[in-house]
Amino acid sequence: MTLTMARRNIRNQLPVLLLALLAGGCATWLPEAHTDTTPFKSYDDARAALLALEPMKSDRQALEHNGFFPGKHPNTTILTHADVVRRFVPGALLRREDLDPGIVTCLEARDACSGVEVLGAKIDRVRTGSFWADFLNFQRRTETTGWRFTALVLLVNDTVVYRSWSGQPKVNEVEVTRNPLGPFQDIGPPTVTNAAPIK
Repeated sequence: MTLTMARRNIRNQLPVLLLALLAGGCATWLPEAHTDTTPFKSYDDARAALLALEPMKSDRQALEHNGFFPGKHPNTTILTHADVVRRFVPGALLRREDLDPGIVTCLEARDACSGVEVLGAKIDRVRTGSFWADFLNFQRRTETTGWRFTALVLLVNDTVVYRSWSGQPKVNEVEVTRNPLGPFQDIGPPTVTNAAPIK
């Protein structure tokens, strides 16, 4: 009799235990994504590495050592002289004296002029909030954090003549999507149109 009652108590408590387990672990079931396209650990590290390159002094070896080289950094674009011309001389209104001396030096060097453009980012996208609201498509909340960095370096032969940078030191975005109809939100006219008529 005692064993039977114990089994009955376990069966009665099992749903409660399962619900408690689901409630505690649901948050970890939400999807997340990570983008890592650079060996640099932070925006400041990337910026410091670029600033360490001195125009008219640093060479290609220093460029490689600081991490701005196709062999060491993914998502690197190699620029030819024609690419540099298209980028810095877009129209007749731009005068030579408006350009940085390093850019002018590179343009005048013709075939000896080249460059690299490096795109780096560390971005985390995490869905937060209620698992069931997310799972049933009533509300989805996505938090995006991280940083993005773009570096441009021009060289004449093996000498760095110009470098610049841009980017987002801190990315912090929150996107909330609410669907009042939940899983039925995407059901539209095509579903109704294709339905068989009621006889």
